[in-house]
Amino acid sequence: MNTLNANKCLILIIDIQDKLIKIAKDDTVKKNAIAIAKTAEILNLPVIVTEQYPKGLGSTIDEIKSLNLKSDYYEKTTFSVLKEKNIKDKILHYYKKQIVLFGIETHICVLQSAIDLLNAGYEVFIVQDCCCSRNDENKNAAIRRLIHAGCSIATTEMVLFELLESSKHPNFKEIQALIK
Repeated sequence: MNTLNANKCLILIIDIQDKLIKIAKDDTVKKNAIAIAKTAEILNLPVIVTEQYPKGLGSTIDEIKSLNLKSDYYEKTTFSVLKEKNIKDKILHYYKKQIVLFGIETHICVLQSAIDLLNAGYEVFIVQDCCCSRNDENKNAAIRRLIHAGCSIATTEMVLFELLESSKHPNFKEIQALIK
């Protein structure tokens, strides 16, 4: 597995929605999701945002929707993003081999999407501190399974600093401020 490269990656935000974010035990997942989304905005990285059945679960949280992301928003009912043709086509359109993936719920949509992406030949980086499930047992089992399947497990800070590569990056201070 390689380190992340901003030129090779796509950010995939899975179902960080109004009603789903409430299952997080604290604000960590929300705070980290916003930090990665803001980093994507600053670095002009492609982003795909999914919403699982928004009529019932609400839309993407306002803190992400309000950003000026190079983003596409997709409603879905399947658990894996690759089972939705329009999302699959958009991922292919970007020609990126690295996928930074996080969201809700780890053991359902994140897991199934990651495994399908691995099987399709992508390098998948799961941002562990930016994922949650209704209970820790499900999240922990999903992370173990994702590791076994071949995903790289990362934290928000790992992702941000790998994308920057150096403290000499012109956006270093701006992105570093997101985690303070």
